[in-house]
Amino acid sequence: MKSRALVSLFVVGIAMGCSPGKQKKPTQQPAEAFGTVEKLDPALDTIVPLHAKVERVSTGFGWTEGPIWVHSGRLLFAAIYHNSIMEWIPGKGVTVFLYPSGYHGRKPYAGPEPGSNGMTLDKEGRLTVAGHARRDIFRLESLDPGAKLTVLVDRYHGKRLNSPNDLVYRSDGSLYFTDPPYGLPTQSDHDPLKQLSFNGVFRLPAASSVPTGARPDNRKLQLLIKDLTRPNGIAFSPDEKYLYVSVSDPKHMVWMRYDVKPDGSVTNGTVFCSASASQGIGSPDGIKVDKDGNLYGAGPAGLWIISPDGKHIGTIKLPEKVANCNWGGTDGKTLYITASTSVYRIRLEIPGVRP
Repeated sequence: MKSRALVSLFVVGIAMGCSPGKQKKPTQQPAEAFGTVEKLDPALDTIVPLHAKVERVSTGFGWTEGPIWVHSGRLLFAAIYHNSIMEWIPGKGVTVFLYPSGYHGRKPYAGPEPGSNGMTLDKEGRLTVAGHARRDIFRLESLDPGAKLTVLVDRYHGKRLNSPNDLVYRSDGSLYFTDPPYGLPTQSDHDPLKQLSFNGVFRLPAASSVPTGARPDNRKLQLLIKDLTRPNGIAFSPDEKYLYVSVSDPKHMVWMRYDVKPDGSVTNGTVFCSASASQGIGSPDGIKVDKDGNLYGAGPAGLWIISPDGKHIGTIKLPEKVANCNWGGTDGKTLYITASTSVYRIRLEIPGVRP
């Protein structure tokens, strides 16, 4: 199930079983500038260096998502259309890390997004993945070839999850995730495979302590939020007092903020920042925070940077639709951004909060 052999960047599409002519060939990029930074408030100067440069490190994929920097110094990201998780090593290029990463049925997948989506690490450094077209949350017990896979959860009250999209661990080991319908064949609330009547935000208590190979204990899964039309990205504030959830509904493009109660549940949901009146390709998607509490989120026209008080202070504008971001490098100040066919990076002044 797991492929770790180094492949030529000119044949990755073939190695992943992609249709010729429908996908561009991944290529390693030189340190060439892409995109611009739009400053909307002087506060951005403390975050983005004056001569900061956006670099494209790899390109030629379908829809890239879920970047995560692992402790050994590698970047993993989802190539959703390819049904793969890719691995990028600085100076070495791209390998296929896991295929298939999402849908694994015998028949061709009926929808446009067969792969996995968001990823994070638990407190032991194990990779936890939003299965998307798999319709579950799973964990790899190591990053070695042939590692065992443990499904943490796949149902709520006996009904299959829609298509888990993004996820984040709290410091107590509980796992929070969003569950919109984007991994279903029609990506709609009317999909015949959709069993839940809502698109929820869930919490799985003590997910990081689930034993290797255990069967999913779906009875522990808690529904936190059910009134958001398209919950998508998810992140905690650095002190974990707040939970942020992005809403990618074109009719209601917002980032929500909730108070986190001592028992892990949430309350007092309010609109933290709105993009509903904004122009540009894209909508609220993956989100992350830095150690000063600034929120970074995929949005219209690029990656939005939002202050802790909810003010849009700047945008990293890229030539493609942005999906997600995450922190990497030895000091946590390099922000990696997944956007449509490519992966980009930019050096910032403030380190990010990362697992």
